Amino acid sequence: VQLQASGGGLVQVGGSLRLSCAASGRTLSTYAVGWFRRAPGKEREYVADISQISSRAYYADFVKGRFAISRDNAKNTVFLQLSSLRPEDTAVYYCAASPLRSGTHTSLYDYWGQGTQVTVSS
Repeated sequence: VQLQASGGGLVQVGGSLRLSCAASGRTLSTYAVGWFRRAPGKEREYVADISQISSRAYYADFVKGRFAISRDNAKNTVFLQLSSLRPEDTAVYYCAASPLRSGTHTSLYDYWGQGTQVTVSS
């Protein structure tokens, strides 16, 4: 499966963005999908993930209540809605897919998108 992440941009503190992870080549509903981010000078960190069948969503503690992950199977796309953005949310956001299960570790995911830049200005 090929993944294309998009939707990033420049936004002010408190603003919102919706990131998209569009798949081609395979049906994304059969994959667990995770979002990760890498801020300048930092390691890649887990943000959220959504399971295949039940579409159960999980989040890192630092984004609970601000971000929401969802699927649109008709569009073969997973979304990450970012709200109440803070300067520390500035990072390149990556989506990734796993045919087995999702989780917080990057090693669980076999397929990665190229990343989309989110910049939050204060």
